[in-house]
Amino acid sequence: MKQSFDTVAIVARRYSDAIVASIDAVEALMHRHDVNVLFGAQTLAAIGPHAASGAPRQGVADPEMGEKADLVIVVGGDGSLLGFGREMAACGVPVVGVNRGGLGFLAAISPEQIEAKFSEILDGQCSIEEHFLLQASILRDGQVIAEQSALNDVVVSPGGVMGMMEFALWLDDEYVYDQRSDGLIVASPTGSTAYALSAGGPIMHPRLDAIVVVPMFPHTLTSRPLVVPGNQVLRLRLLNDSGSAPQISCDSQVQIRFEAGDEIRIQKYRHSLKLLSPSGHSFYEACRSKLDWASRLGGQKLR
Repeated sequence: MKQSFDTVAIVARRYSDAIVASIDAVEALMHRHDVNVLFGAQTLAAIGPHAASGAPRQGVADPEMGEKADLVIVVGGDGSLLGFGREMAACGVPVVGVNRGGLGFLAAISPEQIEAKFSEILDGQCSIEEHFLLQASILRDGQVIAEQSALNDVVVSPGGVMGMMEFALWLDDEYVYDQRSDGLIVASPTGSTAYALSAGGPIMHPRLDAIVVVPMFPHTLTSRPLVVPGNQVLRLRLLNDSGSAPQISCDSQVQIRFEAGDEIRIQKYRHSLKLLSPSGHSFYEACRSKLDWASRLGGQKLR
């Protein structure tokens, strides 16, 4: 079934000359295809109320974006897409990224592809893949005192100066282990190519229904990443009070403090992000290009 995009919203979190140039290019293309263009309120305030042609621009409040737009276009890096992705997941509106950052695992369209790829997208040559999010909850005396969603990962760390943590882990009601490490990364398949990968975790295909648990510098050689079913609830409890200010970090963007004795629950979030990919996009090709697979020393390709 062909997806129709009559109204798109363009958003960004940073506004370098390069990012503004890509915003202008996407806007101009959409107008040529008679697509109505909206801008997030902060984006509109940053780039100005008029397009390069002099036509007035329309703004939209973030809470209304999912109701008024058929597609949200994020211009920036993966960090920008993570932030807007968490907000748009509950709305069910598809999101696509124009990469003006680093690796661009999530932001699939490069600036030089704007003309070709968005023309294909508007012609229906695209796919939409659902990426589940994680939800982290902190419970104190049985009561939830804080909650936050994460598209990539939830990281449990001492906060401030890194130090040893001792915590217990359960999956649902089944005890797994006591762990001594510098922290713990709990990642979705989407986040398996982010922080969890640098900590030695496995690469998981985005369509897998699984969660990976990666200890950070564990004090035992037998402690390894653990992949568990996506429908299980992870329960963590900090066992020691190191005098630091332990915290959970969601997508490295939202930090929440907790205390020894609090229970941390991490499970699949009730909403998924609809991530749009242009035609020809391949997860494995992204791994080859972003992670430099299939290369010999000196840069020579194997194939």
